[in-house]
Amino acid sequence: MVQPAVFQDIHDFLIDEAALLDARRFRDWLAVLSPEIDYRIPIRITRSRGSGFAEFSTESFHMMEDHPSLTTRIDRFDTGSAWSQDPPPMLRRFVSNIRITGQDENGVAVTSYILLHYARADEQPQLLSGERRDILLQTADGLRIARRTVYLDHTYLPTENLAAFL
Repeated sequence: MVQPAVFQDIHDFLIDEAALLDARRFRDWLAVLSPEIDYRIPIRITRSRGSGFAEFSTESFHMMEDHPSLTTRIDRFDTGSAWSQDPPPMLRRFVSNIRITGQDENGVAVTSYILLHYARADEQPQLLSGERRDILLQTADGLRIARRTVYLDHTYLPTENLAAFL
């Protein structure tokens, strides 16, 4: 059983993290990631009904990042040559269904749902939804994300690219 104060801290952390990303405060977002961050968005594999539920690839990813590669992506946003950011998309992240699924000396396992509203220029807005599975570490500086895997509900992306962090 998790203490209510621990759950509230995790809830607030995830909501604040989404607000950082929505405000395009990417450098501040990097600061809430562990230096050993493992960030993945595997590709969904569609199976026929008789084959069981949809699965996810263990070899193909929309994103498979670590701290240096995430930093490089963010650095590129500032170069003026990131065409996916010109004009910058309007993004809104909705985090819900937050559940603590485990806790030990290695961190807290947290599952949440993410809904991303993605609007750019005069284009039709797009929605991305999925489930996030995080490992959060308690550090002297507060909570940090050590691992995030996002399982999108989509078999193909409704956006031209996935330049947004979930």
